[in-house]
Amino acid sequence: MLLVDILFSLACLSALPTAADEVSFDVQEDIVYAKVGERELLLDAFVPQGEGPHPAVLVVHGGAWRSGNRKQLTGYANALARRGIACFAIDYRLAPEHKFPAQIDDCREAVKWVRSNAKQHKVDPTRLGAIGYSAGGHLVCLLGTTGEAPMEKNGFVDTRLQAVVAGGAPTDFRVFPDDGRWASYWMGGDLKTVPEKFRDASAPVFADANDPPVFFFNGTADELVPVKWSKSCYDALKEKGVKVEMHTIEGASHLQAAMNATALQKASDFLFRELSADKNSATVNGSSPKTGD
Repeated sequence: MLLVDILFSLACLSALPTAADEVSFDVQEDIVYAKVGERELLLDAFVPQGEGPHPAVLVVHGGAWRSGNRKQLTGYANALARRGIACFAIDYRLAPEHKFPAQIDDCREAVKWVRSNAKQHKVDPTRLGAIGYSAGGHLVCLLGTTGEAPMEKNGFVDTRLQAVVAGGAPTDFRVFPDDGRWASYWMGGDLKTVPEKFRDASAPVFADANDPPVFFFNGTADELVPVKWSKSCYDALKEKGVKVEMHTIEGASHLQAAMNATALQKASDFLFRELSADKNSATVNGSSPKTGD
């Protein structure tokens, strides 16, 4: 693991706000949620004690789509589990060995796994959200805007989400000064050679009125992922009438924003509120399917 990933993980483990009324939870590690060829994709489950069913959140790590693992945002998962939200922190295939869309494909498989195994983990499959930071923020945004409704007679599992939190999230890849050459390790080319990949990775392209509520947070001094890179998706969703919130942390860098207590408390409150039991479950059972591929 790169030094920056180690520092990021340590920061996120230690800086999460705690709930006023904490709930005990159990942790089960190294669960196989999918298999691609000979590769097993793993997740760790953080399940609140008690009967449930509990709302659930997919936890998606960052690392520029080429580093990091499911342990990186353990602090996020712990904090949410203490509030009674079941969390599933996932690994996904990394670049440059695995080009886009491998990463989002794995995230979708994780969503299907959580819903397919909801009863076993005391989860309400109609109340499923996602939280991610940096590259993970990008992936959860793309999950939120490209979820598909279930199709009859083919066993398709619902991949739509009911709430999304995206921190330090790059969301739009359609315009870059260097024609996207910086991302060739991940895309397998640039904007001139594989423009369709850059489009398919851009969450704003797929924004529509059926998308789930999204909470964005960014540091104003983030030079790695400037606020405007998240605001593109924020603006697209808002234009469609989707409930969106944007919290900026004045003077915070990319790493500082990831562990900002105020932002994380707001993010936790957002998920707790949007995934509450009294929310209308029609967001899972009602709207028409869409695809981002």
